[in-house]
Amino acid sequence: MSELSADVRRTLAEVGPRLRAARLERGVTLAALSAVTGISVSTLSRLESGQRKASLELLLPLARAHRMPLDELVGAPEVGDPRVRAVPRRLARMTVIPLTGRPGALQAYKLIIDPSPPPAEQRAHEGYEWLYVLSGRLRLLLGERDLELRAGEAAEFDTRLPHWFGPAGPEPVEVLSLFGRQGERMHVRARPASR
Repeated sequence: MSELSADVRRTLAEVGPRLRAARLERGVTLAALSAVTGISVSTLSRLESGQRKASLELLLPLARAHRMPLDELVGAPEVGDPRVRAVPRRLARMTVIPLTGRPGALQAYKLIIDPSPPPAEQRAHEGYEWLYVLSGRLRLLLGERDLELRAGEAAEFDTRLPHWFGPAGPEPVEVLSLFGRQGERMHVRARPASR
């Protein structure tokens, strides 16, 4: 048997995290997915953690349950076509367009955020985020700081610090968001909002 290319090995290693992400995005438990697919909870758990290799017999019912094409579920690269197939998703107050096609350390998104009421609370989580304003004005609450960014400006921050961001006025704001693991930095700065 010939040795697998680095791209193939990487794609195979990412199947588990893709399966987990697809399940979590739909808000489905392992038990519920097991009931739909007939695959045991322990097998599903081992698939997601990478402790079991995915076979076609396991992937087909999972693709059907997640209502996703098999190649999208496993992250199969399109031969000869480098384009990312961005599929917009609508969340509570924004449209999210993924710009990276594979799960990994760094994820890129274009966000179109609708005007919204002031935030009820700031949130914190693991990671590091970079924001670049493409159009409009962005309000960024970062701990005790209240910043306003305009088109062409960027900010970076540790997401363990409580934060919230959204339009600074009555118009939507378009933002490029890069989200990475803890410790990754890009080194750009924002200026404080004028009062």
